[in-house]
Amino acid sequence: MDHVAGREQQPLFGGAFSAFLPPGSLDVSEFRQVPDNQEVCVHPSTDQSIIMELLEYQAGVPDETAVRYHFEDVVGASGGAEVLSQESLAPHVLALEGCSSAWHLTACQLVAKFDEEAKNEVRMHLTLLRLPQHGTDVLLTFNDPTRIHPLSSSAARGTEVPAPSLPPWTVEDFHTFVRSLRLLDPGIFG
Repeated sequence: MDHVAGREQQPLFGGAFSAFLPPGSLDVSEFRQVPDNQEVCVHPSTDQSIIMELLEYQAGVPDETAVRYHFEDVVGASGGAEVLSQESLAPHVLALEGCSSAWHLTACQLVAKFDEEAKNEVRMHLTLLRLPQHGTDVLLTFNDPTRIHPLSSSAARGTEVPAPSLPPWTVEDFHTFVRSLRLLDPGIFG
């Protein structure tokens, strides 16, 4: 998978990884600070985001529950989250070599932006790629708002005219990102 509809693999983590990012992806680190263990990109005209996190490999957590473990860590005390489905991914569909197991989880969460009281409904798609040989769990998350509360600061964005050439990202865009992820420099793991 070297080309997708005229797109090329984009470098992540300073070129240690590469993947096909969804069309129009904006690198969040260009306009705000992002933790060193994360890469975050956003859609230019929606509240959609994709996050790639390099996390400590949880050796004591079985593969089949590891994605739920990381999901619960992500949603934390905010609550309002419901797991809708979980499934394993066959390693042969992934470009990431050395992945010992891969799991996908879909959830729905009510979440407020900033410290607002208004909560938006967000569909979360998480994929966990386990790399025990590197002591790393790679968590990929696609946040896809499905309902914006009228009093949310995000509601004002709905009045903006989105770029006609950039429709909202789809779950297939996220799956293309996941399947295309490659490790180019194992030195990133120390």
